[in-house]
Amino acid sequence: MSDTTYDVIIIGGSYAGLSAALQLGRARRKVLIIDEGLRRNRFASHSHGFITQDGVDPAAIAAEARAQVTEYRTVEWVSGRADAAKRKVEVSSGVATFEVVLGEATYLSRRLILALGVRDILPEIEGLKERWGRSVFHCPYCHGYELDQGKIGVIAGSELSMHHALMLPDWGPTTFLLNQAFEPNADQLRALAARGVVIERVPVEAIKGHADVQLVDGRLLPFSGLFALAPFEVSTSIPQQLGLEMEQGPLGSIIKTDAQKQTSMPDVFACGDSARLMASVALAVGDGSLAGVSAHRSLMFGTIPHEYVRGTTGRIYRGR
Repeated sequence: MSDTTYDVIIIGGSYAGLSAALQLGRARRKVLIIDEGLRRNRFASHSHGFITQDGVDPAAIAAEARAQVTEYRTVEWVSGRADAAKRKVEVSSGVATFEVVLGEATYLSRRLILALGVRDILPEIEGLKERWGRSVFHCPYCHGYELDQGKIGVIAGSELSMHHALMLPDWGPTTFLLNQAFEPNADQLRALAARGVVIERVPVEAIKGHADVQLVDGRLLPFSGLFALAPFEVSTSIPQQLGLEMEQGPLGSIIKTDAQKQTSMPDVFACGDSARLMASVALAVGDGSLAGVSAHRSLMFGTIPHEYVRGTTGRIYRGR
C-alpha cells in the first residue's frame, strides 16, 4: 500500500479525466491519474466538433493533454487498470478515505473522480467491427460533414435507429437499412418520406470495401459512410462495487450525478461518457472540468452536496 494519501484519485485518463486533473493540478492539489489506455475513440483518425482541435487526430489531442497536465508537479500518472475501489470511514473521526487497487498496489485518496469511459457493443455484422470509427460511425456531428454529402446508409438496430435515419439527410442522401430490426409504423413512414429517406428491407449480409453493404439477395449498395447505433456498458464494475446509483438511458446505463457531478456516494464524482448520455470530446472536457472544480470545492468546504450559501463572489459550499 502506498504511504501517500492523495487529495484526489482519478480513474480514467482520457479527455474527461485529464480535464478534471488540470483544474486540481492548478489548485495545487495532489492528484493521481490511473489509466489503462483504452480511449473510446481510439478507432477514429480524426476528431471533430472540438473548437481549436477540429480535424486533429484524437490520439494527438490526448497525448498533448497528458503532457500538459503532468507538467503540474502535484499530478502523477500510473498506467494500468484499476481493479477495485472502496470507501472506508474511520469510526473515531468519521473521516472517509478511498482505497483503489491496481494489481498488487493500493492507493489512498480523500476524494475519487470516476472518468471511466464506456465500451461500445457493436452489431454482429461481418465487416462492421473492422470499419468502426473509419467508415462506420455513431455520431453524425462527429463524422457526417466529411462524407461530403455522399450517400449515407443507416443500419437499424432497433426502433431507436429512427433518430439516425431522420437526422442524417442533413448530411447526405440517406438509405435506411431496416435489417429486420423493426418495421416502421405509418407515422414513422410518413416522417421518413418527408425527409427523403429511402427504405431498404432486405437484410444486410456483410460490409465490404470502404462502406459497401452486401445484402442477402446479392446486391451491393455503395455508400460514402454508414451509421449504426451501438449499445454500451461502463468499462468496469467499480460503480457497482461502490454501490453507486445508475441511470438507465436508451442505449445503456450511466452513473447518476447531480449538477456538480457528484454521485450518490459522498466524495465520489463522475464525468465523461460513463456519466452522461451524449458523448463527444468537447462534452467530456467540459464535464471533467466541472468534476475537478467540484471535487476541489468539497476538499475546501466539506461535503454538503446540495446546500449552498450565496456570497458576494457567487455560490460556495457551506461547510460543517
